[in-house]
Amino acid sequence: MPRATRLLLPLVAGAVSALGFAPLDWWPLTLLGIAVLFWTLDRAPSVRSAAGAGWLFGVGHFTVGLYWIATAFTYQAAMPAFMGVVTVVLLSMFLAIYPALAAGLARAWPRPGISRVLMFAAMWMLCEWLRGHLLSGFAWNPLGAAWLAAGGVALGAAWIGALGLSGLMVVAGGIIGTLRPVTAIACAAAICGVALLTRFAIPAPAPANGPLVHLIQPDIGQDEKYDDSAAHVEKYLALSRAALGPAPHRQSITIWSESAVQDLVAEEPAARAHLASLLSPGDLLLFGGIALIRNPDGTPAEATNSLYVLDADANLLGRYDKSHLVPLGEYVPARPLMTKLGLARLTPGDIDFLAGPGPRTLDLPGFPAAGIQICYEVIFPAAVVDEAHRPAWIVNISNDAWFGAWGPPQHLAQARLRAIEEGLPIARVTPTGISAMIDANGQIIGAIGPHKAASLSLRVPPPHSPTLFARFAHWTSFVLGIALAAGAVAAGRRATRRI
Repeated sequence: MPRATRLLLPLVAGAVSALGFAPLDWWPLTLLGIAVLFWTLDRAPSVRSAAGAGWLFGVGHFTVGLYWIATAFTYQAAMPAFMGVVTVVLLSMFLAIYPALAAGLARAWPRPGISRVLMFAAMWMLCEWLRGHLLSGFAWNPLGAAWLAAGGVALGAAWIGALGLSGLMVVAGGIIGTLRPVTAIACAAAICGVALLTRFAIPAPAPANGPLVHLIQPDIGQDEKYDDSAAHVEKYLALSRAALGPAPHRQSITIWSESAVQDLVAEEPAARAHLASLLSPGDLLLFGGIALIRNPDGTPAEATNSLYVLDADANLLGRYDKSHLVPLGEYVPARPLMTKLGLARLTPGDIDFLAGPGPRTLDLPGFPAAGIQICYEVIFPAAVVDEAHRPAWIVNISNDAWFGAWGPPQHLAQARLRAIEEGLPIARVTPTGISAMIDANGQIIGAIGPHKAASLSLRVPPPHSPTLFARFAHWTSFVLGIALAAGAVAAGRRATRRI
């Protein structure tokens, strides 16, 4: 194979494979990309060459899939917009280490063909798990997320998690990559046909008999977020009053997005009273805001990115503090050094956010208990629910106004995976992006699209009993990975006996 082809082929395959994610959802291209990658590494002259192919694949894959991150830099005066493109490429070059490691380990396995496919799938799952945990973790767009557009295959996340779905994608694509062109086309068509037939396995939505909730999306873009916070609150209030109707009304929960309220509600009774004027007795308002942790002299030391629960008497009944913070977005690692290097954050302010204790369930008087996740916390499998106090549903507030056209649907897709894994419905609210109600099968019951100011009033769908993944978390993915590796060993021995 010419050197230019050996370099270009995996790079293009990686870029093509990312088109299987939302919003395009061209998931057969993900199969194709993996097939080309496996074909390349299976014929690589060395482990190093295979790892290089995996790295090039990762660069193309992450650059296309994560290009929406560049949009964030258009809202940051401290850095020129072109730095967004540079950042995406550099981030992709780093993240590409994980597929490079998987490809190198697969090529090191001495048995080619199906045996190597199975080992590649096991190694891919391992490396994807590492990507979600090392250096704060970045679990965005697991390969298995592409199955969400492919019938009911994604329902398997209830058993094997998103990592397991990624393993299945690698197995399917890898098998195609072992075959001759005509046979490969027939095999790909068969896999796609079977996947589409699994649509019939998706259960019909169960009657929603949970609490009545109002999802409020005011269409406030990132470029106007800090212009007039009081006016933004009034927009939330107006949409909420229209959704609630005249008082007295049925008891319900109104949900606003992350950072919806800039006032320090824990310190300002008047601000709480103004918000509570929306509510009738028995109603609750859940909204994103901040709290300050002050020095002894009263000056701010740190802040929390929080969700508050407010009742009609202006009492704060609960608070959840975001745990999984965004490096350089909500805190600066090694701040003294980073400040000297001139690396500015993408959010304004000179203090860091303080991480909360982790997944937490809030008891809501008169309503089922809710698990809370703020923004991209919801992308981390097995880290969204307090296992000791399982909620009946999950509230995910976010600010997707940063994320361009592709970020919000990808974020929504990962929330859908969490709903399937945990067997819990999710109410998701953003200031502008995609606000939605998701049932416990990951199906979207109702949604407000990007750049729309609207409310969505729905009852929360019922939860499932704890799924296998909810009970055992990543152990289910681990068992699948071991089974794939064992299958690789068995297939390799069988091939040896034939020789």
